[in-house]
Amino acid sequence: MAKTISEINKKIKKGEAVIVNAEEIIDIVAKKGTKKAAEEVDVVTTGTFGPMCSSGVYFNIGHSKPRIKIGGGKAYLNDVPVYTGLAAVDMYLGAAALPDDDPRNKIYPGEFKYGGGHVIEELVSGKDVRLVGSAYGTDCYPRKKIETLINIKDLNEAVLFNPRNAYQNYNIAVNLCDKTIYTYMGTLRPDLGNANYCSAGQLSPLLNDPYYKTIGIGTKIFLGGGIGYVAWHGTQHNPSVKRKKNGVPQAPAGTLAVIGDLKQMSPDWLRGLTMYGYGVTLNVGIGIPIPIFDEEICRYTAVRDEELWAQIVDYGSAYPQGNPGNLGEVNYAELKSGKIKIQGKDVPTGAFSSYSKALEIANTLKEWIKKGDFLLTESVASLPGADSGYAFKSLNERPVEN
Repeated sequence: MAKTISEINKKIKKGEAVIVNAEEIIDIVAKKGTKKAAEEVDVVTTGTFGPMCSSGVYFNIGHSKPRIKIGGGKAYLNDVPVYTGLAAVDMYLGAAALPDDDPRNKIYPGEFKYGGGHVIEELVSGKDVRLVGSAYGTDCYPRKKIETLINIKDLNEAVLFNPRNAYQNYNIAVNLCDKTIYTYMGTLRPDLGNANYCSAGQLSPLLNDPYYKTIGIGTKIFLGGGIGYVAWHGTQHNPSVKRKKNGVPQAPAGTLAVIGDLKQMSPDWLRGLTMYGYGVTLNVGIGIPIPIFDEEICRYTAVRDEELWAQIVDYGSAYPQGNPGNLGEVNYAELKSGKIKIQGKDVPTGAFSSYSKALEIANTLKEWIKKGDFLLTESVASLPGADSGYAFKSLNERPVEN
């Protein structure tokens, strides 16, 4: 018999709900079968922790005396530019933002020691951050310059809003060329010197709900150590990619836009990250509870690393040139073994997503639910699915008319 969110929440409030993480459900299903497991288990918790570039914070600094309209002007936090085109004192800081004087890759490969992701970590850590702003002045906002220290506890609002997080599967990056390259998938040594991947595999949220049957707009989640919500499908959401028989996509597919109160969050789960030769980003921790409505959902959550497949892609030439194709596919069990075989060669693997941190997130969320501190939400709308006809479109370049 199918369960509902309301029924599961009633059991949570009474302390009667059975909550397990996405690792534990695998053994339960193996021992008891999907039908019995679906009857006994109410919620499966998932987790992921890794670099998520499309992340950032919007905030309101409050009004100074005299007032200043930074909107349309310029502003910096610890010398990192923030976007001011929202309103007088509303701003957005992106994780990938860099100081104006950063040499970037002029000195190759660039070191990228500090940027937006690091400022976000300092904000959520409660550190003072230096704000410098300039404006053109108006009758109602006459001030033209401001320089002060801001702290998250003094801000009216500070909201983490990430347009693209929790990628559902991703490429395995290798390098076929004869020189070392520096990418968002890390440093790739020449001639298949290494292979990097970025997913928590069997713990990853969207790999445990491949058709987005429980995860939708309004789903309550663990975000950065606090509580957040799925706000929309993320940018580059691409549910129509090729899938295995178990529904799991074989290539980068679904993504989530997520939102939550930065003041609730922790630097343990929001960490600035330097990508040598590429830029800066933010490590983000996300955990999503999956309500076990029925046997079908239970079967999805019992997916194992050896049933999850990803494409091997050459970042030396094919990826930067936008050329299709791959060098084969391997599963996450093979990736986690430490080496895979590509073109007859044993290639060492490395992960950018932390499995141990993902498991810690899943277990933290599990405890929140068991204690009754976290109830599940009904999603108000579904994400575009594999049968929706929705697909990510690449840039269609057209000639510019003079």
